[in-house]
Amino acid sequence: MTESPILRVYLEPPLLRLTQAGKMNFLSVLRDTLTARGWQVEWHRTSPTARATAPLRNGYALYHMQAPTHPRALTFRRAYHYPFWRIENTQQRWRFAVSQARFDPLGIDPSTAEAFARQLRNRVLPGPDPIRGETVLVPLQGHLRKCRSFQTVSPIEMLTQVAATGRPVAATLHPKERYDAADHAALAALAQRFPNLRLGGNTAQLLRDCAFVVTQNSGVAFDGFILGKPAVLFAQIDFHHIGLNVAELGADRALGMADSHSPEFARYLWWFLQERAINASRPEAPARILAAMQKGGWPI
Repeated sequence: MTESPILRVYLEPPLLRLTQAGKMNFLSVLRDTLTARGWQVEWHRTSPTARATAPLRNGYALYHMQAPTHPRALTFRRAYHYPFWRIENTQQRWRFAVSQARFDPLGIDPSTAEAFARQLRNRVLPGPDPIRGETVLVPLQGHLRKCRSFQTVSPIEMLTQVAATGRPVAATLHPKERYDAADHAALAALAQRFPNLRLGGNTAQLLRDCAFVVTQNSGVAFDGFILGKPAVLFAQIDFHHIGLNVAELGADRALGMADSHSPEFARYLWWFLQERAINASRPEAPARILAAMQKGGWPI
């Protein structure tokens, strides 16, 4: 008798508890989709030991935002907002399938896209209508003094180039990143050098009224799209299609274009989320989950 294929889904403790309680719709849909096809699905707590032993076990593995550890493993990640998700063969967002796809707004109905974008904004970023102010928002991430392989310059150098434009700049720190004394010293030196640079503040509030966003690849820029704010990107990311990419344009040109940049925000949001992600609340979610797994090489 052939043994049923098994999928082990490795989750952090908070997500594991929610999943076991049936409160993660995407994972509930995934489980039901696979069990209907004869698979077994198990929830496991992720850990270094669990990840190290996973390649030695039979069956398949699915990780949350962690790198696949063997050819029978994939990773999944929320596409910035619920209920949208992706299943990929890498944890690096700039290598997701959507990043390689071409965005063509012409095939998307504008009224449908506008309604979707308006509903999305009211749900995930409620509040007064956004305005295009004068301040440039720079949401910083980690490794401030290091230029990594997917970046054009280090975050500190990025902030230096933005502040050098002379316009008001607000740079905020990521609440989940750890910054050392050298990081804070580098930021303080920049603030002393550029009186137009302000450090700190509420990122969400600044985003609603900023002129545009400058970032390496922070998800704040994607929220900016929801509010109709252009983005200058100093690094690779999956939502690069309507951003001003420094790697292609150069920093000076990209920053100079930002004020007048008006891409098809609504159509892009529709394409990126409804067409290129898995909407766990939609009837086609099971088919998209299966398609992503098949693309990853799983025999399902």
